[in-house]
Amino acid sequence: MNERCGEHPADKIDISVIIVNWNTKDLLRNCLNSVYQTVQNLVFEIFVVDNSSSDGSVAMLEKEFPSVIRIANKENKGFGAANNQALAIMKGKYALLLNSDAVLTSGAVKKIWDFGETNKKAAIVCGQLLNADGSRQNSIASFPSLITLAVNTSMLEYLLPCLYPSKRYKHTAPIEVDSAVGACMMIRKKALEEGGAFDERYFFFFEETDLAYTMRRHGWKIYQVPDAFIYHLQGQSIGQNTKSRVEFYRSRYQFLRKWNNPLYFYFAKGLIFLRLLINYVANLVFTFLTLGLNKKVRQKLITYSELIHWHFQKK
Repeated sequence: MNERCGEHPADKIDISVIIVNWNTKDLLRNCLNSVYQTVQNLVFEIFVVDNSSSDGSVAMLEKEFPSVIRIANKENKGFGAANNQALAIMKGKYALLLNSDAVLTSGAVKKIWDFGETNKKAAIVCGQLLNADGSRQNSIASFPSLITLAVNTSMLEYLLPCLYPSKRYKHTAPIEVDSAVGACMMIRKKALEEGGAFDERYFFFFEETDLAYTMRRHGWKIYQVPDAFIYHLQGQSIGQNTKSRVEFYRSRYQFLRKWNNPLYFYFAKGLIFLRLLINYVANLVFTFLTLGLNKKVRQKLITYSELIHWHFQKK
């Protein structure tokens, strides 16, 4: 059974803030404090969906944030399925999805909200993610395609900035994009009702890409508001181990298989594996040249080896 408490009494709620948590108690506390401190002139409710944390996250919520609506799962359901639990019962006109390692800045949510209110075809709106030092993070993403798989993404962003916008360029006005990074994005409830929520076959990675692709097929648009800033302690809510990399590959293959014909899928998969082999060989040579003394290179070589091994396992 899920535990759900702290129902918001307001009749009209502008935004339903949804945070999925897994063993990030301190980050979650900071994230929640940033919501209360920065979201102004909007009526909101907050959901925290806890994916069976063992670090006392739920107890912390009960003690420090009693008004937060808590959904405590008995197992880790993943990002999409956990968000869907809150999306199914939210009361807001929009859902604001936040990673637990995100920290809002003053006025960020209001800027995203205002853009959504004046652009009725906007299904998903995101801001600009920042590293802890204030430098820009990737906040948007292009849909996977044969060209993005075959050519270095940075090169595409440099040569074709209009087709492949990125953090490389400091946009001064909102821009239309393919998809938003899920660390902080606002989703219109009406668009969810038309296009559906997250595909729960994804466990982590590509859920937001898949959702954006679905929304666009239903005639909706995706935007970034570049002056709405959100700090994102990237990766701290999911980890940076081989297991996470494997899940990224699995999700990317799921997306390519779902939206393309078999010939396209297998050709794309071949491109992905070829790039993996090239990276493995390059790191193998570099490891040999440095006599294995470079720890970072050694770790990359191990990761690439494990990813290649995963490709040959029965899945």
